[in-house]
Amino acid sequence: MPEFLPVAQVGELTDPGKMCLEIQDRFVVLVHLDGQYYCIDDVCTHDGGTLGEGEISNHCLVCPRHGAKFDISTGKAVTMPATEPTKVHHVRIEGQQICVSLCE
Repeated sequence: MPEFLPVAQVGELTDPGKMCLEIQDRFVVLVHLDGQYYCIDDVCTHDGGTLGEGEISNHCLVCPRHGAKFDISTGKAVTMPATEPTKVHHVRIEGQQICVSLCE
């Protein structure tokens, strides 16, 4: 059974909105979009840059360095220059807490 860790309160994140977090030595971006929560690694697979500083556009996080887009629900790289996906993690709501389980 994966371990879900509380990372934020439901009211802390606007919709749409995002926040960068460190969970167990891993940098991730928590995204709130259209009433759903998503968690994706804070790394562009093109050059290792941070995605957390990028914009949310069409259900994707856009890398602020070179414009690669990553689907927030699958991690799939949907535009060049990135070709490899980034990791996504499980999110669930427990009461008023947003909890994340990291995937390897």
